[in-house]
Amino acid sequence: MPLLTFLDRDHSIAPAGFSRWRVPPAALAIHLSIGQAYAFSVFNLPLSTLVGIDHAAPDDWKLSTIGWIFSVAIVFLGLSAFTFGRWLESAGPRKAMFASACCFAGGLLAAALGVRWHSIAVIYLGYGVLGGIGLGLGYISPVSTLMKWFPDRPGMATGLAIMGFGGGAMIGSPLAVALMAHFRTASSMGVAESFVAMSALYFALMMFGVFTVRLPAPGWTPPIGAGAANRARAARAAEAPRDVHVDRAIKTQSFWLLWAVLCLNVTAGIGVLGQASPMIQEMFPGSISAGAAAGFVGLLSLANMAGRFIWSSLSDYIGRPRTYAVYFALGAVLYAAVPGVGRAGSVTLFVAFYVVIMSMYGGGFATIPAYLRDIFGVRHVGAIHGRLLTAWSLAGVAGPVLVNYIREYQIGRGVPKAEAYTVTMYIMAGLLVFGMMANARVRPVDPSLWWRGTHE
Repeated sequence: MPLLTFLDRDHSIAPAGFSRWRVPPAALAIHLSIGQAYAFSVFNLPLSTLVGIDHAAPDDWKLSTIGWIFSVAIVFLGLSAFTFGRWLESAGPRKAMFASACCFAGGLLAAALGVRWHSIAVIYLGYGVLGGIGLGLGYISPVSTLMKWFPDRPGMATGLAIMGFGGGAMIGSPLAVALMAHFRTASSMGVAESFVAMSALYFALMMFGVFTVRLPAPGWTPPIGAGAANRARAARAAEAPRDVHVDRAIKTQSFWLLWAVLCLNVTAGIGVLGQASPMIQEMFPGSISAGAAAGFVGLLSLANMAGRFIWSSLSDYIGRPRTYAVYFALGAVLYAAVPGVGRAGSVTLFVAFYVVIMSMYGGGFATIPAYLRDIFGVRHVGAIHGRLLTAWSLAGVAGPVLVNYIREYQIGRGVPKAEAYTVTMYIMAGLLVFGMMANARVRPVDPSLWWRGTHE
């Protein structure tokens, strides 16, 4: 079939004169689409009143039940990245992006059926499982391709794409709200219709990425710009490859240290991100309205997105180990200082601290692929990155559990809500200290593990 032939890796090779700057928009189209997952919470309240419409009826789902939709999706993001990472390297980016588009759009359609049938299990299977598989495939599919096109600036390249995942909520949230308002009737919240419309819109945007992405031709090298810095980067990019096969990479100490680095950085950030709105209202009672809290969440999303590009680009100049050292050292100090800032009543400092923290949270996601490339080479980095993302699956559950359950335990013991996050913030600071220790122990792999072309 012509479509299947078009998707083949061999048909994805760029022709002579192809500009590598056409590839980041293709990657961005995929990540902006699947980044809608960060905006799924806008559906939580409408899903909790599907039967009662203007109030929660006895047959409606609880918010705690609905909250598992996002968690299941993140778990399957990590599991699918782990499972299909190696297949991606042989299938090529086009086929992987197409599979991602089909799964993600199909998951939204299945979720629409779940809403129609009022079956939470179908929504779990649709958006959570099928959509989560689409998230994992879409997340890793552009990474190794971008690093092949930008061996001189791998951090910047991956930051450009992964920035889109952090910023997907900026499109997904207002889009979902507008669609639900358009489709809402006296007997419907408009959720199912919104899922169907978003499925079509996101599939079209992701297909732009499928048709645009290309692989560099064998032997292609990046152009050398003027200046000593450009020449130095080009020289590093032209070094003999030091690729490590994925099966060997996951048996090294450096892989598991980097797994811990990602897991601890994400655990410290994702729980706070999910609890940001009630946290700022409870820590500053009477000073922060619900509208101001929503603005705080939006600001954190911007910091998350910007940090993915800024920090990963900076890592090309100062190196990945130093960049992560900054994440962990500065992050630990800021987390430990948050309770004192809350007691002092300084909203400005509180917001500033969390903007920096969230920028480093996003930066950690964008910098890790380049870190893997530095240690294990570019040939199998997509598959290795896929294995590493299981750390995200664990952190996606551990972070919210730490924040929510410790808060409930503290309040249950009579601690005022404004003080209920103190222990959590100190725990997060401690996690980042452990992350800093893991990062300090990462070392280049033994040359005996370099890929010699004897196995694939």
